[in-house]
Amino acid sequence: MKKGIHPENYRKVIFHDNSSGERFLIGSTVETKETGKWTDGKEYPLFSVEISSASHPFYTGKEKIMDTAGRVEKFKAREKAAAAKKAPRAKK
Repeated sequence: MKKGIHPENYRKVIFHDNSSGERFLIGSTVETKETGKWTDGKEYPLFSVEISSASHPFYTGKEKIMDTAGRVEKFKAREKAAAAKKAPRAKK
């Protein structure tokens, strides 16, 4: 590598996908306070991510709903209320 142009804190980091449980050991400059053990027995910085190529529908080909704040239920309730308003009424 060329001297003086690369970050000082570049090192191997374990990225843990919270959705699938998959782990990747990749070079990175991400800041983290946690550490984890890799398959080689060594300890590396550990960074957790919500989604990665191991769990993203584009890469897996499977649709997966990730509902962390009850958003799906809120949407379904709004949809149901809107459908009730549009329902045809009986004529008098």
